[in-house]
Amino acid sequence: MTLVNSYFVIGSHNMWKYIFKRLVLLVFTLFLVTTATFFLMQIMPGTPFNNPKLTPEALAQLKTTYGLDLPVWQQYLNYLVGAAHGDFGTSFQYQNQSVSMLIGQRLPVSAQLGAQALVVGVIAGLFMGAASARNKNNKIDGTLGIISTLGISIPSFILGIVLVYLFGFKWPLFPVSGWGDSFSQTILPTLALAVSPAAVTTRFVRSEMIESLSSDYVQLAKAKGLSAKEVVNQHAYRNSMIPVLTLIGPMAAGLLTGSTLIEQIFSIPGIGQQFVLSIPSKDFPVIMGTTIVYSAMLMVMILITDILTAIVDPRVRLQ
Repeated sequence: MTLVNSYFVIGSHNMWKYIFKRLVLLVFTLFLVTTATFFLMQIMPGTPFNNPKLTPEALAQLKTTYGLDLPVWQQYLNYLVGAAHGDFGTSFQYQNQSVSMLIGQRLPVSAQLGAQALVVGVIAGLFMGAASARNKNNKIDGTLGIISTLGISIPSFILGIVLVYLFGFKWPLFPVSGWGDSFSQTILPTLALAVSPAAVTTRFVRSEMIESLSSDYVQLAKAKGLSAKEVVNQHAYRNSMIPVLTLIGPMAAGLLTGSTLIEQIFSIPGIGQQFVLSIPSKDFPVIMGTTIVYSAMLMVMILITDILTAIVDPRVRLQ
């Protein structure tokens, strides 16, 4: 076996060992999230059965139906067993509707919205970050710096409201509500969500490119006679894009959780809108199920990002 083959065998072994360790940590973290969420729901004031017309007998029947008449420890164990099998219980708000089914119906909508916003935001951020670095300390850099600062500072739901007013009412160019009838319905919410990742990526790429342009290997490339364009494209830009991978996981999960108010503003039937509607109605199974799914997606995205970073950048070692 050659030295190169030995390296890849060892690297593959370390990779699978790392993935196994992270999956064990993921399961343990989900257990902690589930436990914390369950007991937080127990101490929340109020009850999901607020209808004043309910008689004591009817209220007792509802509690028996949903297992709320059992001791808390037994409810907790039953929920853990169900969640381990993908059963998050039955919604209080939607009668006889499985929470798993509700999440399964709405999650693809939120995933599409988040994916579109992530792609648009990252691509825009790559171009703006590169332009800012290549024009360091001039008007272009200053303008892009102001734009990126505003993009980070202004919440996405504020941008959503502004976009609705400008392009939905003042200049009615795009639909302001709904989902699935046409692609144009996705444009405004996608733009509202894409601004933040675009701003973060811009700042990150600018910093990395400025560092790359002052590095020894770039100076060597210039000494060999490469043009400024070749130096940027072949060395600085490529090496600055690799660290961006570390941002994608947290940004993807952040877009999913940050889309809750955007989905409400644009009447998008996603998991975020369902989560918002479940809070005032105290639909505890939906709140807990959605929280667990959000947590799982965050940890999976971060794991995938770490693995991709290690594959793309051999300097990274998984432990």
